[in-house]
Amino acid sequence: MNRIFLAPMEGLVDALMRDLLTRTGGYDGAVCQFVRVSESSLPARVFRRVCPELNDGGRTPSGTPVSVQLLGSCPQRMGETAARLAKLSPCGIDLNFGCPARTVNRHGGGAILLDDPELLRRIVGAVRRAVPAAIPVTAKMRLGIRDTARTLDCVAALQAGGAAALVVHARTQIEGYQPPAHWEWIALVREAVAVPVIANGEIWSVADYWRCREVSGCADVMLGRGALADPFLARRIRRNVDGSDGEPPEDWAQLSKLLREFWQRVRLRVLARHAPGRLKLWLNLLRRGYPQADALYRRIRACDDIDSVSAALSEATAD
Repeated sequence: MNRIFLAPMEGLVDALMRDLLTRTGGYDGAVCQFVRVSESSLPARVFRRVCPELNDGGRTPSGTPVSVQLLGSCPQRMGETAARLAKLSPCGIDLNFGCPARTVNRHGGGAILLDDPELLRRIVGAVRRAVPAAIPVTAKMRLGIRDTARTLDCVAALQAGGAAALVVHARTQIEGYQPPAHWEWIALVREAVAVPVIANGEIWSVADYWRCREVSGCADVMLGRGALADPFLARRIRRNVDGSDGEPPEDWAQLSKLLREFWQRVRLRVLARHAPGRLKLWLNLLRRGYPQADALYRRIRACDDIDSVSAALSEATAD
């Protein structure tokens, strides 16, 4: 059976969003936003803040296991940090070799490490040796920085270091999130390693899933922005058998309930001035498939007043 995972998306998916999305069904696992590993020793509260699910057996309220992602470039510090994290019994530890953000890359983290396959091997090896065998160590990568010249060297290094699975975002660092995703390269990665490979990138619909599966040969996928644009996508992939989208996205009424809960809970979690921005980020992606979300987004786009946003949301999502 194919597995579906929810991607880590800095600034877009936190514990609240993981709860809402995994609750809709269809997910086998999720990865939280990265924890940056620096020279300072990280206390347990840092891991629990980024991944509150650690307080509940490492799972979302609906029972979906969550891996904690680490980002850093020093094998020794990564290993030491992973050992401290392991004491909190995460469902898995994922290593970030895919973040394309310049601020992250300038400090030697994320996709910039793909220029040094030997360093990748040392980082994965240090983490793998530092944690109990029962905790899987996985890695998320891109195809490279500027090109794919070292892609296969990198995947070989990650496997040699002890990665139990590889998530491959099928674009280079400089390509960012611009389409297309090069799914054909994921097929080459699959042929080069013996560990499971999970395809990631440009899966917005059920039809995209089947095209990605045909080109990459991967039954396992990780959904990123597509999961936010269609919160029911994982569930729809699960029940689809013929390779077409079949029915349209779920009824707006179902999404309305998620939006109302999101707004209620996000207002309790962030400063009032930041809450409208969080809602707009989600609505901007929902606009791809929901005209109601587009209308609501346009109505509140220039609005930062909590009461005005609440009124507009209540009207748009009224039963």
